[in-house]
Amino acid sequence: MGDLEDLVADLKQKRDELRLKIHLGSKEAQDEWEELEEKMQEFSSRAKLGETGEGLGDALGKLGEELKLGYKRIR
Repeated sequence: MGDLEDLVADLKQKRDELRLKIHLGSKEAQDEWEELEEKMQEFSSRAKLGETGEGLGDALGKLGEELKLGYKRIR
């Protein structure tokens, strides 16, 4: 019976470790989402300015790509 009890204890430990990893992963995804939301608001605000400067278009392009990559990571 000792082997079975050891197996149960090992499985419970692995389950608890995975539960923690999943929880932390969810928190990381939520944190990244919040960061991306702030960037999206900035992106939208700047995009409304139009082409007020040549460098602005490049900056918006980079920010847009960063947003796409961030959303892909979360997905």
